[in-house]
Order: sequence, then C-alpha cells, then structure tokens
Amino acid sequence: MSERSLRGTQLGSRSLESDAGVEPAPRQVVEYVCEDGHTFSVPFSVEADVPQTWDSGKHGIGVLKGSKNPDEEPEKPARTHWDMLLERRSLEELQVLLDERLEVLRSSRPSA
Repeated sequence: MSERSLRGTQLGSRSLESDAGVEPAPRQVVEYVCEDGHTFSVPFSVEADVPQTWDSGKHGIGVLKGSKNPDEEPEKPARTHWDMLLERRSLEELQVLLDERLEVLRSSRPSA
C-alpha cells in the first residue's frame, strides 16, 4: 500500500481543505423585540429578505425592532379558482363552454 494513502478517516470527521483565502458572505445583524421586552439579534445575509417576525426560541415571537406591528398590515383576500377563471373569460363565454361540454358528455353516455 502507498504511504500517501489516507487510512483511518471517518465520515464527516475533518475536511482536508484549509480555510485560507475563504471569505464569508456579507451579513447584516437584525434585532427583534419580544412582547416581554426581550431583545435578540439574528444574522442574515445582506441579500436576504428580512422577515417581520422571528421566533427567539425562549421568549416567543419577536417583532422587527423599529417596525410596526405585523398584524396591522392588510392582507389581500385569497384568489379562488373561480376568481382567476373570471379574469380570463366572461360569464357568457363560460356558459357556452359549459353547454358544449355537457353535450359531449350526454352524447358519450349510452342511451337507456
């Protein structure tokens, strides 16, 4: 066996690469405040969208420091399939399509 072979290494034990020349991604530290006044910091990437709330793990949900309460933000109503269908077709067009499909179904049904 060669003297340069790697013997006795374990899965996940150590990397054989060095950290020389490696720079971590730029980060920003964001502060959150819980209802009880507890303040904690969370590091995020500079490119990340910072959420309005974050769970501290001990004191509950914290709100972004200096922001308004997230419950005050108006929510958009959920669009249903019917709403999206009405954006593309009028009621008259839908009635024509329904009549055509019913005719196809009726003609494929065996007569009794």
